Amino acid sequence: MRAVRALAVVLLVAIAGERLRAEDAPSPEALQAANELFAILSPDMVQQLSTQMTGLAWPALEKAARADNIDDATLAELRQELERIQAKNVADLMKEAPAIYARHFTVGELHDLITFYHSSTGLKAMRELPEVTGELVVAVAPRLQDLQRQAAERFGEILRAHGYVK
Repeated sequence: MRAVRALAVVLLVAIAGERLRAEDAPSPEALQAANELFAILSPDMVQQLSTQMTGLAWPALEKAARADNIDDATLAELRQELERIQAKNVADLMKEAPAIYARHFTVGELHDLITFYHSSTGLKAMRELPEVTGELVVAVAPRLQDLQRQAAERFGEILRAHGYVK
């Protein structure tokens, strides 16, 4: 059954990857507008996302470390390193974001987003959306395991029905 689960994960990743390869490269105008948008969005967003990702990952890491009797000073150093790694990874991810946005939004839509993020509601959205996204990730995470299980079960049934698995 482990092989079927692995197959389910591979298929889901392959489907997502195929979709990404199928996307057209963004126009220079769209990329310029997306870069302008992310000049507005990214400074606070990097810090907020990094903090939230650390907040999600740290409790399990800390629990495991405490079970191994790791002292508080070492835990503090470990957390600081995790925060540094998270911030670097989010910053690297944000470098890719403009091209992704430019593939999904027209130049006009990107300019609309820029206008929106200069408004009071847009400014609030910049502050709140990383936290909202973090809460959604927390809500979705437990469901991913069930999705994997359901897909693996059904894939196993289908593969057995076709004689590929006994």
